[in-house]
Amino acid sequence: MLNMGGPSTVPETHDFLKNLFMDGDLIPLPFQSVLAPLIAKRRTPQIEKQYEDIGGGSPILHYTKLQGERMAALLDELHPATAPHKSYVAFRYARPLTDEAARQMKADGVKRAVAFTQYPQYSCSTTGSSLNELYRRGKAGEAGDGVEWSVIDRWGTHPGFIEAVAQNIERALAKFPAERRSETVLLFSAHSLPMSVVNRGDPYVLEVSASVSAVMDRLGHSNPYRLVWQSQVGPSAWMGMQTSEAIKGLARLGRKQVVLVPIAFTSDHIETLYELDLEYVKEGQELGMEIHRAESLNDSPVFIRALADLAASHLKDYSSGKIGPTSIQLGLRCPGCTNATCGAQKTWFARGGR
Repeated sequence: MLNMGGPSTVPETHDFLKNLFMDGDLIPLPFQSVLAPLIAKRRTPQIEKQYEDIGGGSPILHYTKLQGERMAALLDELHPATAPHKSYVAFRYARPLTDEAARQMKADGVKRAVAFTQYPQYSCSTTGSSLNELYRRGKAGEAGDGVEWSVIDRWGTHPGFIEAVAQNIERALAKFPAERRSETVLLFSAHSLPMSVVNRGDPYVLEVSASVSAVMDRLGHSNPYRLVWQSQVGPSAWMGMQTSEAIKGLARLGRKQVVLVPIAFTSDHIETLYELDLEYVKEGQELGMEIHRAESLNDSPVFIRALADLAASHLKDYSSGKIGPTSIQLGLRCPGCTNATCGAQKTWFARGGR
């Protein structure tokens, strides 16, 4: 189960930030090996305070483990031909890192594995970066010899995922008076990307938009909505508009009821618990707005069932020869891609990890 991860305790924050800023797939920086440690050191005190404010660390590992264990139990029933199933957590920037997951797989003697991204929508900077790291570890034999790999690389319009998001939105909308509920603006908020990534042909913006469209279809287009972007870092141009600016703009226009919807985050972490809950909700309240956040998917049975359904369908179709190790979309590099590792990774996974 591939994801970015987050520090489970406050003292892990510096290493998490250093790993994050060292990743050129996520945040391309000039002189990365020099600048990244400096930026991480400078930002650590501020980010440590934020993790203290949300309870002393990120809950993403807790929820990813829980989701994986429950998904594996369902998979044993849905696809007994490949049972027993076991989930491994492979975070990109926090423990357990990809190399730790690979070592555990090798110790367990794993011979068949699915690289299952926990980012619903694909981006070279998120799923792509995790697959690049898994490719490096797998090619070096760190996960064991002769492991047969396949990939679930995107699932942003899966009916179970859409249903889980829609149900959480409906629960948030129910907090508003029935007679004014339809006036509430739904602000779907996703992690932004540098425009340098968007402009090379990254599919993330398109795929997040598709998720939003599917959720609104499920809701019967009951409310006005916008897709906005959060978590910009640094002075370079990023995808906009930013969530905080959208809240200010809605207040100026007299739209005082808002539901914030994390559409690209499935588990709570700092972007939801601090940025959305503590920063943006507070900003809106200071502007006289009533803002509620749709809950993250976390331990939602509907969502966990969706994960199991995704994995079961993948295993069934792969076993029958209906699909290969990777999707058609994963095989297409961004038109502006110049990352040789990306091309090698796609070829390696398309061959089943050989």
